[in-house]
Amino acid sequence: MVKVKLGTQGAVVSRMGLGCMGMSEFYGERNDLESAATLARALDMGITFLDTADTYGIGDNEELVGKAIVGRREEVFLATKFANVRKKDDPTFWQVSGKPEYVKAACEASLKRLGVEYIDLYYQHRVDPEVPIEDTVGAMAELVKEGKVKYLGLSEAAPATIRRAHKVHPITALQTEYSLWERHVEAEILPTVRELGIGFVPYSPLGRGFLTGAITSKSDLGDKDFRAERYPRFAGENFDRNQVLVDRVRAIAERKGVKAGQLALAWVLAKGEDLVPIPGTKRRTYLEENAAAVDIGLSPAEVLELEAAFPQEEILGERYAAASMKTIDK
Repeated sequence: MVKVKLGTQGAVVSRMGLGCMGMSEFYGERNDLESAATLARALDMGITFLDTADTYGIGDNEELVGKAIVGRREEVFLATKFANVRKKDDPTFWQVSGKPEYVKAACEASLKRLGVEYIDLYYQHRVDPEVPIEDTVGAMAELVKEGKVKYLGLSEAAPATIRRAHKVHPITALQTEYSLWERHVEAEILPTVRELGIGFVPYSPLGRGFLTGAITSKSDLGDKDFRAERYPRFAGENFDRNQVLVDRVRAIAERKGVKAGQLALAWVLAKGEDLVPIPGTKRRTYLEENAAAVDIGLSPAEVLELEAAFPQEEILGERYAAASMKTIDK
């Protein structure tokens, strides 16, 4: 796996990262042994950009990742996030905090769960509308001075917020959803980060698995999979209508001799070397399948063909349920 620059502050990462959220929550049954094996396999393959957060599994995911990198810390570019406040004794509790004192406490807790002395990339997971971004990033900058964090990032931040934050301390990366079925960042967000020299990390580049074509019915999700509950595009008639679009991608993939998910990832990679996608998986098989997308070249005509096959106006459903959409910075 080749390495690329992430932003302009000196960070270097693998061309594709690994999103670890689904290993611990939201996407069906956990299998910590297979997840640990997947993390080890990722490092062996050179996929060293690992993405976790304190909210995934309410701390469990950071612990899982921390155990997996014991003895291999120097190989890893480790990213984690703060701001989504949850409680172990009440998983339904969910608040956003960007308070400076919380930033520092959250970082200390993450360092302990991860078992590391520093975090390579520390993101604010969601912007707190009650706290000026200058205050939050100011506290994050203190962590850099203390050597606990190397680079700073934001997630789901609006262009104006990004600009304000970047004035306080250079922002290395913005992480926001981006895929064939979610392209809102193209209007203002991508131009803003490119102007400022900020790297872009697309999360859910496979549309939370939908773009792989492997989810053909709601029964494929399982009892402990919360996608239909959290993401309207998986719910009701939206599921069937959106499946039609995935079928078009699958047809193009078959003609090219690759899988639908690989083609969807190749599309993201083709949008620029300043984009470093972090497809998530908890299985070695899918990890290897995703990694192969790096070697799929797409011509400009093929990029346009995919976009024409997946017109944004035909996608049904918001990308998050209403309550979650309220936490997206505007």
